[in-house]
This record gives sequence, C-alpha cells and structure tokens, in this order.
Amino acid sequence: MASMPYRKDFPVSWEELHRNARALSWRLLELGPWKGIIAITRGGMVPAAILARELDIRLIDTICVTSYARGEDKDGAAMVRGELNILKSVEGDGEGMILIDDLVDTGKTAQCVRDLLPKAHFATIYAKPAGKPLVDTFITEVSQDTWIRFPWDMDYAFAPPLADR
Repeated sequence: MASMPYRKDFPVSWEELHRNARALSWRLLELGPWKGIIAITRGGMVPAAILARELDIRLIDTICVTSYARGEDKDGAAMVRGELNILKSVEGDGEGMILIDDLVDTGKTAQCVRDLLPKAHFATIYAKPAGKPLVDTFITEVSQDTWIRFPWDMDYAFAPPLADR
C-alpha cells in the first residue's frame, strides 16, 4: 500500500460543503433532466442527499467501493491507499444518471467506476489534478498534496489562544 505525502490540510465546514454542493446542483440542473443519482460510498452520500433535494430527484442508488485501509504507512498516516474493492455495483451503464462523489483524488476509484458506468455524468465537489480529467463537472480544484478534511471526519475541539501556544 502506497500513500501520497500530504503537505496541506484543507478543513471543510458543513456550511462550506452545503454551499459547494448547491453550486454543483446549479450546474447539474442546467444539464438535466436526470433519471437519478448514484452515490459512490461513503464520500458521495452527503453530496447525493443535497443534490437529490435541490434537483428534486427521488431515485438514488449507491455503488460501494473501498480504496483506503486502516493502518499506518511509513509516515504514520492513519489511512493508507489500498486495493480497490467493489462491494456493491449497480445495474446498467449509468445513462441519465449523476454519479457523485465528494472528491476525485488520484483517479483510481474514478476510473474503476467510470469503466462500470461509462454513460453516467460524473460529478464531484472537489477535484485534484490527477483525477480531474475523469470528472465531467466539479466545483473546486485543490492541489494534489492537499488532504481534504470533510466535516463528517472531524470533531470540534478546544484550541488554545495563539498567545498560549
């Protein structure tokens, strides 16, 4: 299992995520109509819920893919990139469907899912350069060496004043 050295930390708040998902909805609304949404679990589930509301879509499915494993790499990272594993797929080729994920990073998961659903419109909120060519619509590009910390991965904690650090 190899991992990317992340040098930048990019925390995303619930408000920011919601605002960006709504911005993505505006772009997708112009490209519809859509038959439904396929969320790539787990990261695509929250954006899928927001898109479903904003685009008034009731048909929602999931494609379940794992690409990270628990453990530590040589740098002490808690999650390391592992082998892709499709836990659950969907029927069809994705025609008329929005395929949604929170981000595209290296593009390995994206390529795997695009191969399974070649006619789906692939949308993400965040895109990194290595995976960006695989995405049809995204909102924000971040550098490849950035670790995006989504609100569901964070907990509120006390931060001492700068003068006390």
